[in-house]
Amino acid sequence: MQKTKMIFTIGPASDSEEVLREFIKIGMSAARLNFSHGTHETHKEKIDLIKRLREEMGSSTAIILDIKGPKIRTHNFENDGVVLKEGDDFAFICDDEILGNNKRCSVTYKELYKDVQPGGTILVDDGLLVFKIKDVCDKTINCTVEVGGMIKNHKGVNVPNVSINLPSITEKDKEDIIFGCENGVDFIAASFIRKASDILDVKKILKEHNGEHIKVIAKIESNEGVNNIDSIIEVTDAVMVARGDMGVEIPIEQVPIIQKKIIKKCNLAGKVVITATQMLDSMIRNSMPTRAEACDICNAIFDGTDGIMLSGESASGNFPIEAAKIMSKIAMETEANLDYSHLSNSNIDPRSLSFADAISYSACRTATAVGAEAIVAATQSGATARLLSKYRPKAPIIAITPNDYVMRGLALNFGVIPVHCKMFNTTDEILVEAKRIAKNFDFINSGDEIIVAAGMPTTHTGGTNMLKIEKV
Repeated sequence: MQKTKMIFTIGPASDSEEVLREFIKIGMSAARLNFSHGTHETHKEKIDLIKRLREEMGSSTAIILDIKGPKIRTHNFENDGVVLKEGDDFAFICDDEILGNNKRCSVTYKELYKDVQPGGTILVDDGLLVFKIKDVCDKTINCTVEVGGMIKNHKGVNVPNVSINLPSITEKDKEDIIFGCENGVDFIAASFIRKASDILDVKKILKEHNGEHIKVIAKIESNEGVNNIDSIIEVTDAVMVARGDMGVEIPIEQVPIIQKKIIKKCNLAGKVVITATQMLDSMIRNSMPTRAEACDICNAIFDGTDGIMLSGESASGNFPIEAAKIMSKIAMETEANLDYSHLSNSNIDPRSLSFADAISYSACRTATAVGAEAIVAATQSGATARLLSKYRPKAPIIAITPNDYVMRGLALNFGVIPVHCKMFNTTDEILVEAKRIAKNFDFINSGDEIIVAAGMPTTHTGGTNMLKIEKV
């Protein structure tokens, strides 16, 4: 059974029923919908299709709504793009939209001229084009082209080492979050998170629109987000190491170290962490990945990532199904070689070990000691299963819950198999239901031992305090 969770971005290459069925069969934990593109109507069609397929196929596949965030972009150009050469003069206009040419273009953020200084750098299109700022005059940023190329419509604009005063949530983001609440998504992936208050702003909108149960993923893509990572982890439900824009704003040689540090911090805090962007980038064009890409997936899992994500590979690539299958194969092979004892012990933080932590850690150690085939976590809120996942047991965690939104909210936790069950209130009901569900799994046979963990009373969130060894 694969423990590492897989997130596949859905786009033109994968939004058909045929491909989505294949993704679910391969083990798609969550489908990511990128709201930087498309309309609410087209996204609703995808959401409805995913919901229908997961119901038909008995899957707990979650739906992630990825909001655009405060991204600065270029406006349109003549002929959809122009070529700039090194040494050319070029100006960014921070005013009303104009049609760009080889001398100037307008940008989506009209206050950008207030945030930059002469001598600074502007990067366009993931850093493919580089501009040195000469001066700022009347809402115009005058630059010299340092690295030229084709500058096109709607390309991202980054300003390294500058705190941009954009609002954390745009009006479009708010509309998209409300749409997510109305259409039953399970996660909001919030782009360009810079500080903890950005996450709280998202949660406030969710609460105001009956979406309090929807989990929030903080996408870390800038220096500011990296610098504030500890306070962000405290308030978010999950973190995505979004290496695309991160690799533009931060020196590329620092990205692997930052990835490892963020994963470790999330592991210690018991928060889901997803490694994303360019994991199998060559498979957008080729049917096989590079060896380096295979190693990238393997190393992320060894570092302790909960989830791994495909972006363009699954959304618009030529080989979406092949990329999904290869990702799963690499994950399975890596997991077969994990040192689970080391992973479990490395995630203990004695400074913050609660009673529930101690019980969960003990459940994982007990499962190893008795050779239990699984740990069954009975949970109303998901807290018990999340705590068990934190300690990375070798045995799979079967999370049984009567709440559908809790079931899908656990879709991204490492090693957790979320299962819907009947309502339970007493210890006896939990034990009966745990054994009944355990029998449905091929890897559990009659006579095998399982560990059952729960919090009693069941109405108390996060109070894991019961641990039993049961024979199936």
